[in-house]
Amino acid sequence: MGKAGRVACIITPYLLTIATLICIILVGLGCTKASSSTLNNLYFMRIDLSNLTNGTKTTSEIEDILNEFDITSVSSSDVKELVDELASNEEDSLIKEYYDIGLMGYCDGQINSKKYNTTYCSSPKSEFYFNPISVWGLSSSDVSDLLPDDYNKVMKIYKAVSKWMFIAYVIAFAVTILEILVGIFAICSRWGSCVTTLFAITGFIFTAAASITSTVVFSVFKSTLGTTLKAYGIELSMGKNIFAATWLAVAFSLAATIFWVFSVCCCSGRSPYNHKNKGMRGNGLTAEKAPYTYEPIGAGAQQPFGHQQPTSYPPPPPNSYPMTNQQHHASPYEPFRHS
Repeated sequence: MGKAGRVACIITPYLLTIATLICIILVGLGCTKASSSTLNNLYFMRIDLSNLTNGTKTTSEIEDILNEFDITSVSSSDVKELVDELASNEEDSLIKEYYDIGLMGYCDGQINSKKYNTTYCSSPKSEFYFNPISVWGLSSSDVSDLLPDDYNKVMKIYKAVSKWMFIAYVIAFAVTILEILVGIFAICSRWGSCVTTLFAITGFIFTAAASITSTVVFSVFKSTLGTTLKAYGIELSMGKNIFAATWLAVAFSLAATIFWVFSVCCCSGRSPYNHKNKGMRGNGLTAEKAPYTYEPIGAGAQQPFGHQQPTSYPPPPPNSYPMTNQQHHASPYEPFRHS
């Protein structure tokens, strides 16, 4: 019963740890395979350029957008020039209608009847960050003056933070695998649970840190550049599935950590019946008889209930002189004894 209870106590955090690993793997595989619709829907941010094909905005329309969002870092002529250059590259098939950004790569494709059809995904790359200028085939020296000042600031932050974000996910992935392997030994003893708990805490910290980083950096990206890029006909939107996967990993990791800690304090693998009599005999302890108990005297002798065995006194010391008849008669205990 002790081992069975120990296994039942370990199985819950073990399954939660496996669920954490699956969620982290899904985050890493997002935007890595063009033929998989499931993986294509795992993206942090989508850049929609479909408005460039619907017709380039006039200068007056661009100026109205800039005034609406109070954008003063660029002029309407600058925006018009960049939009025309993007449109020309789109006609040369250098720019696609949308781009999805993942952890290790990006995907692009065309939009048909409001349906996103992915046609290409880049090869997975460590410490990946999406650089639209190089992907769109533009020269940074030619377009740097045509972009708002916030764009360059946000891209520098995104480039630096994306490296830390990738490292955090990799560490969370590696520690979670070690947690699963070490968790097997937690079935044997509480020491195994203690070591597994240390891995669980480390994995939870890095999983939470990576999820927070990805959520913050792309939220800042969208809030800072989302309104500005509308003047260029570019729409930004954040993905739902990949953020659901990364935060589910955090929830599973936290729950697994709590249960691993619980397995250290409770659910011992020892059986409560194996050492019941061993502890009494090994310590030299004997059971005490309860009061008013009866024990027979002699081999096979039966005494009536309530009978007490007479107290045994030591024999009197030997007397060198025999007792006289007068002494026998003077005995207070046997006054009528005859010689």
